[in-house]
Formats: sequence, C-alpha cells, structure tokens
Amino acid sequence: MFEKIVIANRGEIALRILRACREMGIKTVAVHSTADRDLKHVRLADESVCIGPPSSLESYLNIPALICAAELTNAEAIHPGYGFLSENAEFAEQVDSSGFKFIGPSAAAIRIMGDKVAAIKTMKEAGVPTVPGSDGPLSDDKEKNLEHGRNIGYPVIIKAAGGGGGRGMRVVNSEDELIESIQLTKSEAGAAFNNDIVYMEKFLGSPRHIEIQVIADSHGNAIHLGERDCSMQRRHQKVVEEAPAPGITEEQRARIGERCANACIQMGYEGAGTFEFLYENGEFYFIEMNTRVQVEHPVTEMVTWVDIIKEQISVAAGNPLRYKQSDIKIRGHSIECRINAEDSKTFLPSPGKITLYHAPGGPGIRMDSHIYNGYTVPPYYDSMIGKLITYGNTRESAIARMKGALSEIVIDGIKTNIALQQDILNDSNFAKGGANIHYLEKKLGLD
Repeated sequence: MFEKIVIANRGEIALRILRACREMGIKTVAVHSTADRDLKHVRLADESVCIGPPSSLESYLNIPALICAAELTNAEAIHPGYGFLSENAEFAEQVDSSGFKFIGPSAAAIRIMGDKVAAIKTMKEAGVPTVPGSDGPLSDDKEKNLEHGRNIGYPVIIKAAGGGGGRGMRVVNSEDELIESIQLTKSEAGAAFNNDIVYMEKFLGSPRHIEIQVIADSHGNAIHLGERDCSMQRRHQKVVEEAPAPGITEEQRARIGERCANACIQMGYEGAGTFEFLYENGEFYFIEMNTRVQVEHPVTEMVTWVDIIKEQISVAAGNPLRYKQSDIKIRGHSIECRINAEDSKTFLPSPGKITLYHAPGGPGIRMDSHIYNGYTVPPYYDSMIGKLITYGNTRESAIARMKGALSEIVIDGIKTNIALQQDILNDSNFAKGGANIHYLEKKLGLD
C-alpha cells in the first residue's frame, strides 16, 4: 500500500479522500491555492503545500506545481478527485513519467474515453449498447451527412467529440437545418475544445440519465456496483441523484452491468469509472464514460457497502479487487442532494462568509462537506459546498429522511439552493420516480 498520497483537489472531495487515507493508514499531502489555505482538509492533512494563487489555471490546473508538491514531500501517488485534472491524459502521463502513481486509469484509457467518437467505437466493440448514429466523425461531404440524417431519423443531435458537461451539442429537427448546424457545432467545438471533430446521433426525446459504477484492477478483474439515476438536471448539471434507479429490474441491472464490467476488462481499464447511459423505453444507450470517481459516488456506497475511494486507492497500489461480483448486493435506497452556494431562483453563485453552519443528523443521514462556522466560500471555484445523502430501507424512507434533513440543515451568511432541493423532494412526480432529464427544467420554466 502507498505510504503517502498527494490529494490534487479541494473542497469536499479532498476531505473525502483524506478520510479514506486515514482509515487505510496512508499519510496525506494537501495542495492548495492561496485562497484555500483555510480549507478543512488542509488543516487535517499531515503536510500541505501552497501551489499558487486563487486562479485554477495557476494552481489546481498547474501540472508542474502538483508534481513538484509530490517531489517535495516524497509522496508516492497523486489522487486527482473529480474535476480539474482528473480526466486529463497529459496529467496522468506526466505523473507516471515523473515516477509517481496516478490514482486512476492509464493516459491511453483517458484519451479514448475523452474522445466521444473513439469511446462509442470502443463500446460497440465491447458489446455495450449505443445510440444510433453516424458511427464516426462527420466529414465535409454534405450529401453523406444528409444521408446520415435520413438513416438515423430526425430529430438528431450534433455532438463535439471533445465536448462534455452539456457543451458542444446542437439538436437538429429537420434536414433543412442540418448542414448549417454541423458547421456551427464544428466551429464552436474547435474554439472551445481545440478539436472540431463532431458526430451525429439520434436525439432521444424524453430519456432518463442512468449510470453504471464500475471498478477494475490491473489483474484482469472488474465489477459493477449497480446503477444510479441522475435525471434531475439543470443545464446538464446534476442536482439530485439516487441509487438504485427507480424501475430498473435486477435482470436489467445484471445485464447492462455485466457488459460494462466486461468492457473494462476488454480495454484494460484500471480504477473507478462510470458508464453513462440515456435510458428510454426499456433500452440503455451509452453516451460517455467518466474515467474518475463521480460526485454522486456516495449513493452507490450507501446501497452496496463498498467504499469506492478506498477500493480506488487499493487497486492503484497494484492490489486485486477485494470483491467478486457475487459479493455485491443492492440494499435499500439512497438519495443525494447537491448543496450549492447559489440563489435557488436565479442560480447565481453566492460566495461569502458562513456565519452559522449546522449539519443535519439522525439515522441514515450523511453530510459530505468541507464547510464550517466562519468558513468563507471563495468566488473562484465551483459553487458546490456539500452533498447531503440519506439512506433508507425503501425509497420512501430515504425521501422522508431527506425532507427532514433539508429542514434541519442551517447555512447562514450566504444563499444556498436548499429551497430548490426541498421543492424537488416535495414534487409529486419526483415521488413517483422515473422522471426524465428534461423534467426539472420544465418545472423551473427553463426549457
């Protein structure tokens, strides 16, 4: 096992990684910008290194500074968390070539999954179901592109191969719009991602967002930990997540989960990862793979009793998986509400000093957060300041506990989205389960 790990992140995920390392007897190095010197994990880590000014480009995205921190502290590995450089193949490559272990998949795997066209091709070869599409990049041949559109059937969606997070996509409803839409998306993709390759897929009208959690080791073993429903989204950003997904049968879970695990083995994937699918009319359609730990990993941990971060670290150290697929059982139900420092109606960020913080408690309540009384939320980073997670024997119990927890939590001094979360939890359609990815935006009048 590693003796010392650099945590190349901030906020709640950095604290989550630190806690896992403590349980495993691993020393930790916290890196931080000048704006983050008072973060909780910085205070708790065995060592800390300032890596630059508040700007992410000069700190958390500064590859030489991160590697230098590992060298200065004689660490053995670097955990990227999520966001920032967690899916940056160049970072993974430089970490490994500098003599450290990148806690995640290989740079090659990150590159393949980061290119949506290559990812879809890899999934097809592995037998994972994909959305009907152009089966590769779109060329400049207008007639061929029009033929793709006719074969797939309208509406279609043009996607940037290097896109993500809802960016680099354009829905096309008719043939008249197609050629211009392709050119616009190519142009935007080139500017935003330095990669103007685009492809075409069938646009699904009312799908749900279902994802499968996997973990694989370097010994040819891979397992899946069931599915999560992440359909409550605003502007392609997840707001509420839950596991298991309402309405998914054990047979469906086993079938799609086995294909995802087999795909990991086939491509030599190592570490934690998530296969994301659109789900409509009983069918799964692969859209992308996230080659890192997800924000919403706690709901899977709650229903499987598997500590994903600890397993991620263990397999990175070269150990075989400690679980077989037959060991994984889905027990009860878990829900996660993302708590953001933002206005519930305008969604504008609300940085500032937290004058009073009280975390909710009681059976089945988990609060993953780095905030505390007197902590100042900086204006430089993502607005998420915590994740409230509940667990119950049934979905109804998990919902009831979440309603209670949301009424108990106190965060004064800044605005938060707690009111929005309460509105969602009290929504009759959410209570039924199975709402599609467009539901929340329609509810909020944003569609």
